[in-house]
Amino acid sequence: MREFAFQPTARIDQAVQAHASDAGAAFIAGGTTLIDLVKLDVMRPARLVDVSRLPLDDVERLDDGRLRIGATVTNTDLAHHPLVTEHYPLLSQALLSGASTQLRNMATTAGNVMQRTRCPYFRDVAAACNKRQRGSGCDALHGINRMHAVLGVSEHCIATHPSDMCVAMAALGATLTLEGPNGTREMAFGDFHRLPADRPDLEHELEEGELITHVTLDTPVEGAGSHYLKLRERASYEFALASAGAVVAVKDGTIDEARLALGGVGTKPWRAVEAEKALRDQPAETATFERAAEVAMRGAIPREHNAFKIPLARQAIARALSRAVAASVNR
Repeated sequence: MREFAFQPTARIDQAVQAHASDAGAAFIAGGTTLIDLVKLDVMRPARLVDVSRLPLDDVERLDDGRLRIGATVTNTDLAHHPLVTEHYPLLSQALLSGASTQLRNMATTAGNVMQRTRCPYFRDVAAACNKRQRGSGCDALHGINRMHAVLGVSEHCIATHPSDMCVAMAALGATLTLEGPNGTREMAFGDFHRLPADRPDLEHELEEGELITHVTLDTPVEGAGSHYLKLRERASYEFALASAGAVVAVKDGTIDEARLALGGVGTKPWRAVEAEKALRDQPAETATFERAAEVAMRGAIPREHNAFKIPLARQAIARALSRAVAASVNR
């Protein structure tokens, strides 16, 4: 048993100050990932700064049409919020496909953004893992890597990013508001998560002591339909083998705008930018979707047990695009 201090906070500045004053501190809200990792001895915080009581549990429509989501809004509340179901159904679908009801009731928006990999080697302190301990090696490279990533990988890490919510946010476009010792700043969602490269231990762009306070979704794409498709071994609560979140606007049978992001196959929430380019101004038909799926998976690097993810992801992409187009046409 490792001892740690627990510090409740009621103000954002108080939380930031408490974290900044202790190099071994970590923020906690729902704790659905952090507590697991503490129990496994993967994370060893000296102090837990409780941010669950901060006034960050609102969802509001801004004057410019964007949607501002507080960091402590739970996954359940966000999935069922009328502004989300009406204007961002992709996000609602993604949230409801993740975890179990009990976990969604506790998990928060910012906590989901910060969610760490479910790689079994990362969670086993007896295994070599560059993400957990820099320079120790990666047992997944030549181990059981069926659930691991094929996009954005390196010779130092092939761990998959596990979040469904983040896939939807990558497709929709979003901005993170960060509060830290040096004040407030904003960052594009797509720039937040880092590729592993030779530093898998650096997972995101947060500076020391910074706290995510809000996620603001971009203005919805006019006339677009969307769909989130998650392929997994068990439909109730399993993590994705491959998933695709698609937002498509169709005019006169031609794709006017397309957004596409992938889960289960990337080391970060994977925005398929080149595939989006391949979709625009093309006929909204199966052949177009299949070509875009091929483009999206170019550069994928399989390992011994996860090569099946490449054709599986192509199928997920084509199906998600087809259903998003149908939703756009039927608006």
